[in-house]
Amino acid sequence: MSERMRSVLDAIDAANAADPRMDEGQPEALLYGQRMSEELARLVPEASEVLQIAARGQHVERWKRARSEYPEGRAGYLAWRKAQGVYHADVVMGMMSGAGYGADEVDAVGRMLRKESIKRDAEVQALEDVICFVFLKWYFAPFAEKHSTEKIQRIVEKTARKMSAEARTRTLEEFDLPEDLAAAFRV
Repeated sequence: MSERMRSVLDAIDAANAADPRMDEGQPEALLYGQRMSEELARLVPEASEVLQIAARGQHVERWKRARSEYPEGRAGYLAWRKAQGVYHADVVMGMMSGAGYGADEVDAVGRMLRKESIKRDAEVQALEDVICFVFLKWYFAPFAEKHSTEKIQRIVEKTARKMSAEARTRTLEEFDLPEDLAAAFRV
């Protein structure tokens, strides 16, 4: 790992260590970033530095923009998510610039964190696949406990649509999903 990459990952971790929300005894955003890096290393062992940085910075300082600051409903949720992506991109891009990364690398991470060109850019798609795996592995079960069967089905279908064909196939191999949910991942 390069010194400048270590510098950026350390900066992301330091920012996320300030998360007041806790999960498994750790700041929530810090744990999420670590999970993203671990899953990326497992799923995409040849990941570029910029993809590794984007994965770690996916939710940098996420708690600073509360969902409750946006209107209820789908439009409010989508506005919150878009604002989060722009914010995460700006924060991580600033960290990268400070560590000596060039404009092309900084811009690439910005595109990834804003989810620009998903399905058309291999690294943006790889990041989205990792995000979906992290959700399914660590966050889906607690989410499912709180929501109706219909909502769970819709979320699983939306998750599957975001994933590459390879990631959907791998999901079926790695997760023991009930048939009605597994059907969403069939290519």
